[in-house]
Amino acid sequence: MQPTAAKLVLENGSVYHGTAFGHIGETTGEVVFNTSHTGYQEILTDPSYAGQMVMMTYPLIGNYGINPTDNESEKIWASAFIVHEVSRVHSNFEATESLDSCLKRAGVMGLAGIDTRKLVREIREKGAMRGVISALETDDEKLRETALQSPEMSGRDLVKTVTAKENYTLEKENARYHVAALDYGIKTNILRMLQDAGCRITVLKAGTSADEIIQLNPDGVFLSNGPGDPSAVGYAIETIKQLVDYNRTTKPLPIFGICLGHQLLSLAFGAETYKLKFGHHGSNHPVKNLASNQIEITSQNHGFAVEMESLPDELEMTHLNLYDNTVEGVKHRHLPCFSVQYHPEAAPGPHDSHYLFAEFTSLMDLT
Repeated sequence: MQPTAAKLVLENGSVYHGTAFGHIGETTGEVVFNTSHTGYQEILTDPSYAGQMVMMTYPLIGNYGINPTDNESEKIWASAFIVHEVSRVHSNFEATESLDSCLKRAGVMGLAGIDTRKLVREIREKGAMRGVISALETDDEKLRETALQSPEMSGRDLVKTVTAKENYTLEKENARYHVAALDYGIKTNILRMLQDAGCRITVLKAGTSADEIIQLNPDGVFLSNGPGDPSAVGYAIETIKQLVDYNRTTKPLPIFGICLGHQLLSLAFGAETYKLKFGHHGSNHPVKNLASNQIEITSQNHGFAVEMESLPDELEMTHLNLYDNTVEGVKHRHLPCFSVQYHPEAAPGPHDSHYLFAEFTSLMDLT
C-alpha cells in the first residue's frame, strides 16, 4: 500500500513532513520528547501524557509489538505518537498485535519518517510547543492556526479527564495496610507496587473530599501522578491542605506523593510550581538522594516543577535532579509527609527507587 503523507506543524510555523500510521486524520497537542529506548506501550498508556503528542528519540520503534500486560491504564492517553521509523514487523513471544494496529484500534495518530533529532533540538532550544499532525489538510498556515487555537498546557486541568469515574478497592490477601489512593491519573504499576508492599488500596476519584478520605480510616494516603498544570487543580490542593491540617491537629496520617502528587503536596504547603522549558521525559535521568549521597537513575515524565526558592521552611528537599538542579523530592520536617517528582515504580525504567514504597510502609508502621 502507498503510505499516506502527513505533516506536523508547530505553533511557530515549523513544518515536518512524514507519513501517517495508526489512525488517519488530524490531531493537536503539546509536543514533547521521551528519551527511553523501550517502553513505548507503557508511555502511550500513561495518563500523565494526556493532551500531549509524544516523540521518541530512539530511532526505531515498534519492533516488539504490543502485548496485553504492559498497559499502564485502560487506554492510550497520548494524543499522537511521533517516531523516526516505525517497524512494520514485530517479534516478541508476548505480542498480540503491532503498534500500527494498536494505534488504529485506539483512534490515535502516528507520524513516522521525520527528522526526530532536528525536532528534539528545536524543542530544546525553543521549548515545548503546541502542534498539529494532519493527513487531511495540506495548507501549512491553516495548520499553524489550528495549533495556535489548541489549548495551552499552562492553566489546564486535565486530571478531571483521566481520574476514575467511580471509587474502587483492590484487595490484598493478608494486607497489613489500608491506603487511600487519590487517582489523578494513577499508573497500574504504582498500584501493583503498593499491593506488593502489603497494601489494600481504595482508589478514589480526584475530587474526593478530605472528610470522605478520613472516614475511610486509612493507614496512609497516596497522591498519584497525572497530567496538566498542578496549580490548576485547586480542588486537589484544598483536599491535601485539609489532610495536612488533620495531621497537625488530630493524628499522624502518612502521605506519599509521586510526580503530580509531589507538586500538589508542595503547593498545599505553600510552595509554587512553574512550567519547565521542555520537561523531563525518559527513563535515564540521574537524581541525587541528598540524605545518602547516592545517585539514582530514574524514570521521569513531567512538564512542571516545584520552585526551589519557594519551598517553605517546614519542607526539606530530599532529592535533586543532576541534569538541571531542579527539585526531585521533599519531606516535611515533622509530619509523615513526603513526595518525589520522578517515578519510583518506573514502567518503563530502572528500579533504583523502589525503596520509597518501603519508606511509605515504614511511616505507616510508626503511626
